Amino acid sequence: MSDVTRDQLMAHADGSLSAEESAAMDAWLAERPEAAAEVARMQRQTDAIRTLYAPVAAEPIPPRLSVERLRQSGEKRRGRLWINAAAAVFLIGLGLGAGWLLRGQMETSGIADRLIADAVSAHTVYVLENRHAVEVNGADSEHLSSWLSNRLQTTLAMPDLSASGLNFLGGRLLPAPNVPGGRAAQLMYEDAAGARLTLYVTPSPGPDTPSYELANLGLDTALFWADAAISCTITAPYPAEKLQSIARTVFSQLNPTLTDYRT
Repeated sequence: MSDVTRDQLMAHADGSLSAEESAAMDAWLAERPEAAAEVARMQRQTDAIRTLYAPVAAEPIPPRLSVERLRQSGEKRRGRLWINAAAAVFLIGLGLGAGWLLRGQMETSGIADRLIADAVSAHTVYVLENRHAVEVNGADSEHLSSWLSNRLQTTLAMPDLSASGLNFLGGRLLPAPNVPGGRAAQLMYEDAAGARLTLYVTPSPGPDTPSYELANLGLDTALFWADAAISCTITAPYPAEKLQSIARTVFSQLNPTLTDYRT
C-alpha cells in the first residue's frame, strides 16, 4: 500500500474496510510503528466512547423525534423539515457521539458523565506520548503541586502510589469547560509493565454532583469520585477491583480536606 490517508486509518480502526483491505492495512502498519500506535489510539478512543455512551444509544427515541411528529411539524414549518429529519437520522445512524450531542440539546447531561468523558479523552491522548506525556516531570512534584493548586484554587497534593507499583511521571494543566474556573489537572503514573494510570482532578462541579461513578471502557476502567472540594476521575487499564483499591490510596492523599470516600 502507498499514500495511506488518515481517513483510511480511521476506517481501519472502525472496522469499515473489507477483509482484503484490512489485511493489506495490517501489513502496512506492521512496518510503521507510529502509524500503528495512532490506529491503536483511535480504536481505544472509539471503544471508550461506545462503552461510556452505550446506555444513551439504547434509549428509545424521544417522541419529539418520531417520524410522525416530524411530519406534522414539517407541515406547519416546511422550511425546517429537512433540518429536523436530518437530525433524527443522524441520531439513529450514529447513535453514540452524535446522539449524545443531540441529547445535550434536549436535556442537561450528567456532570459526572461529562467529566468522565473529558478524563477518558485526555487519558487516551496523553498515555501514548513518550517525551511529552506530562508537562512538568514528577521529579519536580513540589513545584507541580504548588502550580496546580494555584490554578485549581484548592490544595492539591501529588499522591504517592509506589505501594501500588506505580511510579509518578508528572502532570499537566488542562481546560475543563464543565467546572468552575475551567481548569483541570492531569497526573500520570506508570507501572512496571508500562501501563499508565491518570488522575483527572477538577474543582467541585457543584452540590448536585454524584459522589461516585464507575465505568468500564473496553480495556480501560474509569472511576469518578467527588466531594465538596474536588472531583477526580481515575482511568487505567485495570479491573474495577484493582482501581477501587488504588482509589482509596489516591483519595486519602489527594486533598487534605477529603473526609469521605466510599467504594
